[in-house]
Amino acid sequence: MSEVRFDERVAIVTGAGGGLGRSHALLLAARGAKVVVNDLGGSLHGEGSDQAAAQKVVDEITAAGGTAVASFDGVDTPEGAAAIVQKALDAYGRVDVVINNAGILRDVSFHKMTHADWDSVLKVHLAGTYYVSHAAWAHMRDAGYGRIVNTSSAAGLYGNFGQANYAAAKLGIVGLTKTLAQEGAKKGIRANAIAPIARSRMTETILDEATLAKLEPTLVSPLVAYLASEGCASNGQVYAVGGGYVSRVAVVEGAGTMLSGEVTPESVAGAWAEIEDLSAAKPFANAMEAVGAALGKL
Repeated sequence: MSEVRFDERVAIVTGAGGGLGRSHALLLAARGAKVVVNDLGGSLHGEGSDQAAAQKVVDEITAAGGTAVASFDGVDTPEGAAAIVQKALDAYGRVDVVINNAGILRDVSFHKMTHADWDSVLKVHLAGTYYVSHAAWAHMRDAGYGRIVNTSSAAGLYGNFGQANYAAAKLGIVGLTKTLAQEGAKKGIRANAIAPIARSRMTETILDEATLAKLEPTLVSPLVAYLASEGCASNGQVYAVGGGYVSRVAVVEGAGTMLSGEVTPESVAGAWAEIEDLSAAKPFANAMEAVGAALGKL
């Protein structure tokens, strides 16, 4: 199998001042990419800023013989996202890969959640993924090539106590990813998402050291690099990854049942076992395929 390389490719990695983003940026640079290392340098809760984090990663890359520039803009505004993409264009004249990784946490049970808790997390994770991808989109379309790797989460796929804001944002990213994959396919743009588990600021407060030792970010980045590579044919997919484990995750729909005669709450209750049955479940490529399958049973 040929080596996965990114020579002459330009990659943007958001939230790259530490953790997963740093690992992604280092690997892409080691494989020949010119990297824009973006990080606002704020706290885990999204407060403040510090240019040292992104610059330190740039220094690591250049010391190892790679090529990188730092970006200190936030992803949570259209202007910040545009500036991140413009940094790539000014430095290297193009943008081929976008790794949307930036994120914050404001965990709190739903009944205690403030509107500010909700808005800030949705703004960074979901809107930030949209803003940066949108700023890069026209350039990828014009070039006829692009790779977008977004960051979802098990919390988004399955829900998690105390993370209504985070979970909503992360599942929203799945829907965005699948739509970008469909809209970008004819222009050579592919979009996929990962649901990672790794040592980071977000997990160090909830996992013990023995577990964290098995979850180094470097065990996630190889999947990200492959999804960002020219040779990867996957599009619109989600992958769980961590500690060396990788698996595709899919939204599936059961075979279901057709309710005959008058449809009532009672007839629904009577067919509940068939409705709940996922033994013949399968994924659909897009919304119209799923709707078509349902209409085909009428």
